[in-house]
Amino acid sequence: MTLSDASAVMGAAVPLDPALLTRADRAELLRYMTMMRTAEERALSLYKQGKVPGSFYDGRGQEAISVGAAFALSPRDRLCILHRDLGAHFVRGVTPDRYLANYMGRAGGVTGGRDGNLHFGARELGCVGMVSMLPDMALVANGMALAMKMRGEPRVALTFFGDGSTANGQWHEAMNFAGVQRLPVVFVLENNHYAYSTPNELEFVVDPARRAEGYGFAGAEVDGNDVEAVFAAVHEAVERARAGGGPTLVECQTMRMHGHGAHDDMGYVPPELLAEWEARDPIQLYAARLIEEFGFAAEEVERIDAEVTAYVAACAERALASPLPEPGPALEGVFADRWEPLGDGAAPWSGWAEASAGAAVGAAVERRAA
Repeated sequence: MTLSDASAVMGAAVPLDPALLTRADRAELLRYMTMMRTAEERALSLYKQGKVPGSFYDGRGQEAISVGAAFALSPRDRLCILHRDLGAHFVRGVTPDRYLANYMGRAGGVTGGRDGNLHFGARELGCVGMVSMLPDMALVANGMALAMKMRGEPRVALTFFGDGSTANGQWHEAMNFAGVQRLPVVFVLENNHYAYSTPNELEFVVDPARRAEGYGFAGAEVDGNDVEAVFAAVHEAVERARAGGGPTLVECQTMRMHGHGAHDDMGYVPPELLAEWEARDPIQLYAARLIEEFGFAAEEVERIDAEVTAYVAACAERALASPLPEPGPALEGVFADRWEPLGDGAAPWSGWAEASAGAAVGAAVERRAA
């Protein structure tokens, strides 16, 4: 096979205790993936209407990775979210109106109009803003994980990155340091088989998941278009990290179904390869699975889609109504004038219900002590 062959992951499966996900959890997984797809489609439409300055980037076909990974995190875990991981932002609590307003440079965006596209992090939700030098975010995640370890906190840091990152020196430094220090960090590799236009075959010889052993920690390879497989692998990695077992590299095999950005027609990708992966669309596959394996009625699945579509449409109207920012705030926040810790994000997985309550109590105690 070649590394870009969709059939290589057609039968991939990761053991998952059925009790880990409730019926409501499964509905939420579909809801968040659909929300990511629908919001990005609306953003692309706004871009084509000339309402989005600059370019546009999406993660079509990769929704299962960011949603499944973020779903495994507790409220007090921290993460670095990149430009094809919008689903993770939604899981943590960012709403589509703030995302769309950010793309349009409006005051209602996450950055208040200071920056565009997905160059944002919601501090109040425990999410660090990305930079375009994507491998560097692995170093940021290491820093958060090191702080957690030094404080003796049972918390985990997680970061995403693409296959192109694994050919960079910063990535090697991050993997090496994490392994040496046994950091509580999870590295999620979205292997969409092209670093812009460079295919895997010209990026590396040894698959990144196998390289994890060379850094002294666990590596796993999963079907990145199977949201439950991603959740299972990241859940296992998070539990290992939280228990002091060190890092894990989770490689998710997927495909970038649109170009690197809206400006890219991806003519370098063989049409037959795209057709293979189109047949493995993560949202369509999971919707069918809910009906066939988990007792959902077709009407329930359709209702989730309709509800999300209406919700995103309402969010788009709010984003369009948001004013352009005043010029003054552009000079604010350039330098840090105070220490402000990251807040806790939403954790919708049912397994974190008790943890969320405990975290709220713990946070209140910490505030009083401060």
